[in-house]
Amino acid sequence: MKKIKVRTPSGKLVIRSGRRKIGINRCANCKAELHGMPRMHAAAAGKLSKTERRPTRIYGGYLCGNCTKDLFREKARVI
Repeated sequence: MKKIKVRTPSGKLVIRSGRRKIGINRCANCKAELHGMPRMHAAAAGKLSKTERRPTRIYGGYLCGNCTKDLFREKARVI
């Protein structure tokens, strides 16, 4: 927790603890930003519905669209 100094209306200097910023969700393969993922704390994200938390497609919220496409191409070549 980050400590923040705040001056109150009475003139006192008070130390408050603030919450840290949440990082952007990134692709596990290429580290690109994942779209469609909320940028919030876990407690707040838990209150969202399942469809609002992450994309419903396969590897949604883990790999970006391009990496998912490449993965399926590789799997198709192996078969």
